[in-house]
Amino acid sequence: MFEASRICRCIICHDYGDRDDYDAADDGVIGNVNEFGWSVTGVPADEQGPGWSYTIGRWHSRGGPELAMFGLDLRVMQSCLNILGQRDGLADGQSHDDVVNGYPVRLRTVEPTWYRAFFGQAIWFYRRPPVPILEVVWPDRDGAFPWDTGSLAQPHLWLAPAAHVQGVWTQDV
Repeated sequence: MFEASRICRCIICHDYGDRDDYDAADDGVIGNVNEFGWSVTGVPADEQGPGWSYTIGRWHSRGGPELAMFGLDLRVMQSCLNILGQRDGLADGQSHDDVVNGYPVRLRTVEPTWYRAFFGQAIWFYRRPPVPILEVVWPDRDGAFPWDTGSLAQPHLWLAPAAHVQGVWTQDV
């Protein structure tokens, strides 16, 4: 689905005429993408809900999907995304056992209808969504994934918003 639209229209590859308007955070993302191949943006937890992190730049640098993770400490999520970010061939349904302290994670394709609610800075960077995003889904301490238990500790972004249980993750969709 996404390979046909692989032409990168990000702000590095295309001048949209607004480069003088970039702030320090924008320049930081661009610098990280240029130096490391991607940047990790973190949205801290607040009184409205848990935090999340996501990559920006993997599609530009590696031709691979961006990655997103929800509901853990920002430093933990950043570390996990950086570990996975180095890998090629990431795809929906894959399991990776060496990312979170002995627990497997699963990759699930994010439905594009969620992008505006969670990935604003990636939309700014690419200007032409959708680029593919995979949610990195982690199990609970007993090894059960959200689809096993119905847990909402992390959103189920592989579902359309209308099919997702209403709650903290659906309030901005």
